[in-house]
Amino acid sequence: MNIVKRFYKHLWTITKHRHIVMMNCFKTGIFLQGLKHDLSKYSICEFVSGVKYYQGDKSPHVMERNINGYSMAWMHHKGRNKHHYEYWVDVNPKSRVYEPVEMPKKYLAEMFCDRVAASRVYNGKNYKKEDSLNYFLRAKNNIRMHENTRRDLEFLLRMCAKDGEDATFKYIKEKLKKEK
Repeated sequence: MNIVKRFYKHLWTITKHRHIVMMNCFKTGIFLQGLKHDLSKYSICEFVSGVKYYQGDKSPHVMERNINGYSMAWMHHKGRNKHHYEYWVDVNPKSRVYEPVEMPKKYLAEMFCDRVAASRVYNGKNYKKEDSLNYFLRAKNNIRMHENTRRDLEFLLRMCAKDGEDATFKYIKEKLKKEK
């Protein structure tokens, strides 16, 4: 695929994803997060890499990582977007070791919205409401996520797989309201 085609396809993919996340966030009541979601993907660092490693059926970070052993675009992205559990790793003052930190609920909600949107975009017409849960379960034991964050995310993904997105968005919105 030539560079021009990859440019437009990547632009379409990230914009479509962002708009789905935005709508999901609006349904959960986190409007500002929805508006700001993934704006870093349009930065030079992330966008150029996204075009270069565009595949269409998975994140360009995967290809960049396979070729280079790491993804500069991913490191840039996760360090600027609080809806990624990787953002929430810090030095424990007692152990002096980097450890996962529990995510605030509003960012957990955005992470859920993001995962559902990614499954919709990458699975297209074949999307099923359990896709996000299945993706999570495949990687669950290999990710460094705070145990409470992992438990809460899995709960939401299971709810979505069982009851659907709208019921889960409504549940999240009610929970976030109660926390304010």
